Amino acid sequence: MDVVIGIDTGTTATKGVAAGPDGSIRALASVHYPLSVPGSGRAELDPVALRDAAVKALRDVAEICRTNGDRVIGIGLSAFLHAVVPMDADGLPLGPLVTWADGRAGEQSERIVAEGRGKRLQGRTGTPVHPMSPLTKLAWWHDNDPETLRKTPRWGGVKELVLAALAEAPFAVDLSIASGTGLYDIHERRWDPEALDIAGVTTGQLAEVLPTTTILRLRPEVARAAGLDPATPLVIGAADGPLANLGVGATPAGVAAVSLGTSGALRTVVDRPTADQAGRLFCYALTEDRWVIGGAVNNAGSVVRWAGQSFASGFERPGAEGEDADERDAALLMEAQGVAPGSDGLLCLPYLLGERAPWWKPGLRGAYLGLRREHGRAHLVRSAVEGVCQQLALVLDSFTAEGHAISEVRATGGAVASELWVGVLAAALNVPVAVADTPEGTALGACLLARHALGELPDLDHAATLVPIGEPARPDPDNAELYARMRPLIESSALAVLDVVKELDRLAPQPLPTTEKAVQS
Repeated sequence: MDVVIGIDTGTTATKGVAAGPDGSIRALASVHYPLSVPGSGRAELDPVALRDAAVKALRDVAEICRTNGDRVIGIGLSAFLHAVVPMDADGLPLGPLVTWADGRAGEQSERIVAEGRGKRLQGRTGTPVHPMSPLTKLAWWHDNDPETLRKTPRWGGVKELVLAALAEAPFAVDLSIASGTGLYDIHERRWDPEALDIAGVTTGQLAEVLPTTTILRLRPEVARAAGLDPATPLVIGAADGPLANLGVGATPAGVAAVSLGTSGALRTVVDRPTADQAGRLFCYALTEDRWVIGGAVNNAGSVVRWAGQSFASGFERPGAEGEDADERDAALLMEAQGVAPGSDGLLCLPYLLGERAPWWKPGLRGAYLGLRREHGRAHLVRSAVEGVCQQLALVLDSFTAEGHAISEVRATGGAVASELWVGVLAAALNVPVAVADTPEGTALGACLLARHALGELPDLDHAATLVPIGEPARPDPDNAELYARMRPLIESSALAVLDVVKELDRLAPQPLPTTEKAVQS
């Protein structure tokens, strides 16, 4: 079979997938790496490990393809958004890669918003002003280490780093990644002068922006290592979020995609770059004429994992000896399924890692409200699941406010293996939720976009017919009504306690640096 390989560089692993013309997965490989937390609010990756992981994932998948007798006709790339790494003139990293989860630029983000520039910048760049964005990260360097900022030949992100390792190409980035930097005017299609001034960088330090369907050539040494023809086309690809929509077939109007892994996101595809008036949604490119609007949440499966670590110490079940974290989390979710919707009056603000959409306010922290003595572990877990799904419902409310009616949601990610997660999500969104049959939607999206670039998939909406999905879970009407009544309480309480949690942050001792093991989403 003729296959296309998708390489998806994620926050904790790089995944390689080979897919046939019918969307079937023919090969899969993963290369994991640790996330480093060298100080309070920081989150970094070793850029050399990311480069090496991309090469290894390509080599491993190509080897499986040869074993299967499949022929690799192309490669597509996906990368996670909002990363920053200093690079030399040859594309080699000069320091750690700062990820989207790094919050050190909170002060810079708040200052830009306080100056009245936030919504104006978001309207032009499609990226909310938030510590996640490269705009604010570079502004942090501008304030704290201006000499390094000025002297560094190149500033890039994950895609620039991986391209330098894999491709014979100029210093380049795709339109999709560029549209998520907060530095690029998505309407004028150029680096934004005001954003560059805030960040303290020049266009000469940033990559050339190329369409997501641009075809490049593999480095000869990479092709040899993977056993591939050096002429195998390498499609520059796009960012992970937009590609996840493509990979689950959520590109037609009225269809949205939900990713529920360690973190989460809700996205839908539109035909042109747009900015919502309230400044609650991002807008990133899939191709030059297909764009993705939506919102990402920092906390999803990570909240249940935290609950398992915090509430289930010594959690024993018959026959559970040697049980790993995934099995423990599944057991907790089964236990929580016995609690009534609404968790008997318990409300969870699940912001363990801060929060992004739809408010984009740095400093949000988690809380339980309404705790009573009769609430137990199962209530705490169910309430956390409800809190995450309600946060995604707030993003959906922003779609509705902008005139984007959603009638179907396709879900992917590790959390959707749970009946509780899917049922609560359907009720909170009040929309049928169908689970995609592949857990590798983003990498599959990279394969499909590559086929589109190679002329083998003329219409991206055809992906909806290629990707198998299960029977949709339909929202329970009573539960949907209950969650709709509870939802305003989330926004009012989250914003009401913002000043309190910021003061608590100032009073708390700084945590010690740690290195977190890679966690499967």
